[in-house]
Amino acid sequence: MLHPSTPIPFELRLRNLVARHESLTTRANEIDERWENGIFARYRHPVLTNEHSPVYWRYDLNPATNPRLLERLGMNAAMNSGAIHLDGKFFLVPRMEGLDRKSFFALAESPTGIDNFRFHDHPILIPENDNPATNMYDMRLTQHEDGWIYGVFCVERKDRNAKPGDLSSAEAQCGIVRTKDLARWERLPDFQSPSPQQRNVVLHPEFIGGKYAWYTRPQDGFIDAGSGGGIGWALSDSINPAVCGPESIIDHRIYHTIKEVKNGAGAPPVKTDRGWLHIAHGVRGCAAGLRYVLYCFVTDLADPSKVIAAPGGHFLAPFDAERVGDVSNVAFSNGLAVRGEEIFLYYASSDTRLHVATSDLPTLLDYAFNTPPDALCSYDCVVQRRALIDRNLAHAKETGLDVGQESTWKKPL
Repeated sequence: MLHPSTPIPFELRLRNLVARHESLTTRANEIDERWENGIFARYRHPVLTNEHSPVYWRYDLNPATNPRLLERLGMNAAMNSGAIHLDGKFFLVPRMEGLDRKSFFALAESPTGIDNFRFHDHPILIPENDNPATNMYDMRLTQHEDGWIYGVFCVERKDRNAKPGDLSSAEAQCGIVRTKDLARWERLPDFQSPSPQQRNVVLHPEFIGGKYAWYTRPQDGFIDAGSGGGIGWALSDSINPAVCGPESIIDHRIYHTIKEVKNGAGAPPVKTDRGWLHIAHGVRGCAAGLRYVLYCFVTDLADPSKVIAAPGGHFLAPFDAERVGDVSNVAFSNGLAVRGEEIFLYYASSDTRLHVATSDLPTLLDYAFNTPPDALCSYDCVVQRRALIDRNLAHAKETGLDVGQESTWKKPL
């Protein structure tokens, strides 16, 4: 083995880097058999990581200017991704984060949706408007009935009202781009709403009464427990510019639940024959900080501002190694692709890497409509669970079904 200070010949090092990248990119993904809940499948490997970014994004490949082939513009993470299934392929627009903490968007495509994602040659260059952004992230892709594919993302700038020396206060707004081919992107004016800040804004896929419809998260600075808030609903006459009217909360934050601290819309909802299926994120505090999980709800087909099903608890939470990363204990999603009745949910773990979970519409609708809602207090939750147990034990006794603990349910209390 060479001493670390001994440079490996340029050509050999380059061949090794390219071979390593190719092996990672073409690695087959398999269902993780350690996970089983009947609702969705998890997979053994992330679909995107920082190392999936091409070698020529990170290294100067000219031996004259980089004779030791050192990494020049490193990548730190690949995470929160918009998603779409188009023309038989799966496309992702992930949030790529460099070592400099700045995020940008890129386009990756795959024939399978679970592996073999390859980036297009260049990251996406989002046109600036008259108020340049410091950072951009978390794009939602909406294939709208007006014929455009819209990218709605968070635009972050330094808070102009921050006190001198305060280098952390940020102003968040919603940026909008649109495209017909995922190659050429047109920047539209930023979303405007009564709220001074907006994150996690999602464009509804259809017109509502001839207007564009939006899922918002109205807020005044940081949302803390007790200040109200939740996922909002608003309409705008136009999208160029998108100036929305009053916002109403359709999915509230609730004390001592998975969405106590804050919640936000994820990918655009999926239209089904029973309603609009949503997968959102909820945040609660714990001893380790904030815990992000995903949850489901369904809104009415004719009136998407009306929630008609809300199963209790989280739908997906960080599992095993997903719990560890730059911001640990986080599962976050802003991308979902549909192929027929198949659902491909792209979620990031701990702000570090991107995964996929798969399911289908009949299963998710069964889950959404038949899973009991949160009973909201310990006593009622125990009553709810005991009722399920009683039904199961009665059914097992009647049919002779082996449910385990056989010696317990056969004995009278």
